[in-house]
Amino acid sequence: MSEIKTKVTLVGTVLAKQGVEFIYEGEAADCNSCKVKKACNNLQVGRKYRIVSVRSTHHECMVHLDGATAVEVMEAPVTALINADMAIVNSKIKVDLSCNKSDCRSYSLCRPDGVVDGEKYVVTDVLGNASDICPKGRALKLVDIKPG
Repeated sequence: MSEIKTKVTLVGTVLAKQGVEFIYEGEAADCNSCKVKKACNNLQVGRKYRIVSVRSTHHECMVHLDGATAVEVMEAPVTALINADMAIVNSKIKVDLSCNKSDCRSYSLCRPDGVVDGEKYVVTDVLGNASDICPKGRALKLVDIKPG
């Protein structure tokens, strides 16, 4: 069994709760003069993370109202719709983010937050068939993926 890789970072104290998931959006402009900005901005932009533990370390922060708290995070799985022929557990894939049908009910699953365009992902679980018919006529499966 492989060990879960975690990383220590800082998040707003209000968000610092075990199990909270977030998409890292990058460094804020107010971070420029902060002495601990490297500890806050050590994640990959666009990726989804889950807080696995909260530490006691606390810092004042220009961005977060109640300061920032140290947490351990891991990359969190992302639920997505992918072509059915790629929906094989442990297979490496690139998620096709080319769909522009924003009026489709499944759009947010075809272009899920937390997926970085062009990166490879590993299918960790096949959850089933798409609940809607794809307007492009593609056979889709609902899966959980993690960066790979």
